[in-house]
Formats: sequence, C-alpha cells, structure tokens
Amino acid sequence: MTARVLIVDDIPTNVRLLEARLTAEYFEVLTASSGAQALEICETAEIDIVLLDVMMPVMDGFEVCRRLKSNPKTHHVPVLMITALDQPSDRVKGLEAGADDFLTKPVDDTQLMARVKSLSRLKSLTDELRARAMTGQQIAIEDALRAMDTISASGGSVLIIDSDRRHAERVQSYLSEEHKVDILHEPADAVFQVTGTTYELVLVSMALGDFDPLRVASQVRTIDHSRNIPIILMADDGDKARVVRALDLGINDFISRPIERNELKARVRTQIRRHRYAMELRESVNHSIAMAVTDDLTGLYNRRYFDRHLNVLLGKAQSQDKNLAVMILDIDHFKSVNDTYGHDAGDVVLKEFSARMKRNIRGVDLACRFGGEEFVVLMPDTDVLNAELVAERVRQAIAEKSFDIKGQRPLTVTVSVGVSFNETLADTPESLIKRADLALYRAKREGRNRVILDAA
Repeated sequence: MTARVLIVDDIPTNVRLLEARLTAEYFEVLTASSGAQALEICETAEIDIVLLDVMMPVMDGFEVCRRLKSNPKTHHVPVLMITALDQPSDRVKGLEAGADDFLTKPVDDTQLMARVKSLSRLKSLTDELRARAMTGQQIAIEDALRAMDTISASGGSVLIIDSDRRHAERVQSYLSEEHKVDILHEPADAVFQVTGTTYELVLVSMALGDFDPLRVASQVRTIDHSRNIPIILMADDGDKARVVRALDLGINDFISRPIERNELKARVRTQIRRHRYAMELRESVNHSIAMAVTDDLTGLYNRRYFDRHLNVLLGKAQSQDKNLAVMILDIDHFKSVNDTYGHDAGDVVLKEFSARMKRNIRGVDLACRFGGEEFVVLMPDTDVLNAELVAERVRQAIAEKSFDIKGQRPLTVTVSVGVSFNETLADTPESLIKRADLALYRAKREGRNRVILDAA
C-alpha cells in the first residue's frame, strides 16, 4: 500500500526515525519542522496522512490539527497525532481537535504501521467517493463534508465476538454507556448474527480457541450489508504477526490487552465516526449520480444522459451493422395547457405523459425528456416496421384517455411524433436528431396527433 505521508515534528531525530520506518514500507514521505510549514505543505501538495507531533513551539499539534480540519481543502486528510502525553484528557483534547487517531511515544512499530495502513485505506476510500461525487454534482461532496461536522460517534451498534465470557462482559461494560453492545460467544454463529442486525462495528478477540479470528472476521464481511463494517481486533502481545497479516487483509484496527477503557472508547468512536462518514458519502454520491442523469419532474433520463448514450448506441449500431431508430415526441398545444390551467397542471400532464410513454415502449428502449414538452426515445436494433408500431402505440395511449387534473375538467392531450433511422456510416447523432426533428415538424404541419417516419 502506497501513500504520501507528511511527518511534522520539530525534533530532527524523531523525523528521521519515522521517515526510515515508513520509507522501508514503501510510503512516500514529506517532512515539516513546524506547524506553519505543515499547513503550507498540506495546502499546496496532495497529502494522504499527517503524522503530527503535539509538543511543538509557536503552534502546537492541537492547533495545527484544528486548522487542517477547518479548511475545506484539507478537511478529509487523516491526522495521526503522536504525543508523549498519556493522560486520557490529552487524548480527548486531540479527538476534539479533529484527530483521527493517536499514538503514544515511544512509538511501537506494529502500532504505527497499523494506524498508517488503516488511515491510508480511509483516505483512499474518501478520495474515490469525492471524485465520483464531483462527476455528478459538486453539491453532493459539499453536503457530505458539511455532514462530517455533524456526525456523532455515539449511539453506535457494536458486536463483540469473544468466547471468553468474563472478558467480553468487561469490554461490554466499557462501551455500554455510550453504545448498544451485543456479545456473541460462539464464533461459528457470526454470519447468522450479523445477518439479523445492522452493526456499525465488530470487536473480535484473537483468542477464540479452535476458531481462526481472521476467518471469522472475513466471514462477517461476506454479508452484503456488513461488507464495509469496521473491525477491531483485541490482541495479546504474542499476536503481532497475525495482527500484521490482519491489517494486510483489511482489518481496520487493533487494541492490545489488557484493554484500557479510555483507549477502547476512543478507538470505537473513531471507527464508528469513519463508518458513518463513509455511509454519508456513499448516499450523497448515489443521489448525485441519479440527479446528474435524470429529470427531476418525470424521472426519465435527461438530455445530458441522452446525448452520451446516443453516441454509444450509434457507434455500436454502425460497427455491428444493426438498426437504430430515434423517436422524438412533442405534446400538441402544450403552451395552452400552461396558459389556461397553470404550470402545476402542466406538470401533472408531463408526469402522466411520461408514465404512459414508458408503459408503451419496449424494455430495451430508452426514454428521455429532451426539454420542455419534448421527449425522445432511443430504439436499438429496430427497423422501420417495429419503430412505427411502437410510435403508434405510444400515440394512441396518449390520445385515447383524457388526463385528470385536480379541480379541473379532464384534458384531451395528443402528441406528434417524428422517427429517424441509422442508415449509413456517415450518420452522426446530430444528423439523426435533425431528421427526426424534420419528421416531427411534418407531423405538426399535417394536422398533429400523428406519426411521421423519416425516409431520408
């Protein structure tokens, strides 16, 4: 796993030591000797993780962290605070400043790599989702970033998998004040347990008797709704080799026994917060993608999607010597509907028109709102005869039944249709649309409520 790590420490010896450890694991390393320098680097370079010393002159690590997390450009960059302070209050202060995790000096190599790898995965996921959101609507990522400020790490749903009842109950007592905590003593039932409940975090003991804890963890992630669930291992000193293996397999974190109450609470809060943030991003991305390609009013694909898809379908039809038909539909006298009954009534007509059109085209056909009261349907592998049949079916479905408008008498609505076809390798999306438009204009001139096929 590669990532660009910024080490911030005013003591050169500490910097060189951390740099050597990370470089040996193929991380790209940048360094800063002050908080101001660190902020400048983060502003101008793409940084994946910041390893931040707390005790620095002029600007301490807490202030650097606060500034990074308050800047929209660096808000999503994970910060791992490294400190000689070991009081719970110091850790809480770091978390309140926005730190994603923390290590206590002297830094243990295994813990260092565990944290860095975990945060690298987090940054990679965040970057991917941010990029996808930006291809949809920029507002989605802005909403997601704002949501990070309001995401709470309390009230989580936690599962402990531990065959040692006393140990499991002690861990449960540490967390139950803040979270809902279930215990599973039979590792073989892990899949069944996560199937029935939506958990936000799983704690797995490394001491499960005859059961391999890493296999148990992997089985938990075979379930669709728990595929991305964070997992923390509870490990003994002798488990270091297996912990390293677990981190390579995608386990999020580990905590060493005997488990310290406040450290456990902090790590659980961090993982739950990350999980909720990732879920928020996914929801925003999915919503933004849908909004980017669909029409709000009708639910049909929009012009932007149509233009791109027509390019794809026409290229495919020409390369495979297949037919392609383009049908453009325009609601007759629609302006008079808006002028007489108002735009709300017009919206009702547009939505009902779209629904009837979709019901009367084929499953392979793609319906889009072209703009205003104009619609278009792409019909792949469709010859003249079949295109005319579909177009007539849609025209009849619109004309044969009036449109109900709340508080008004039912409206009679008709549609004019023009259809063009892919005929030569010289055809382009623009030429197909132009010919369908000309056919539509003929339908309008010849009395409306009819289908005209372009003979090109």
